[in-house]
Amino acid sequence: MYPFLTLDDNTEIVHSEMRSDGTVKVYIEKPDAKDCFHHATCYLPDYKWEDIFGFSQEEIDKY
Repeated sequence: MYPFLTLDDNTEIVHSEMRSDGTVKVYIEKPDAKDCFHHATCYLPDYKWEDIFGFSQEEIDKY
């Protein structure tokens, strides 16, 4: 995984190399005082989300 972006709220976005099927895995992680970390995985170019923990639908829509 390669670092891509750190947002002002300490959310980190990292990504994989392009996989053999042409997709890229994007992982989002945000520190949280109660849950330790919120995280989600997205596969591009389809925007297929999975393993979402701690993020609201509104937050996922923003990403």
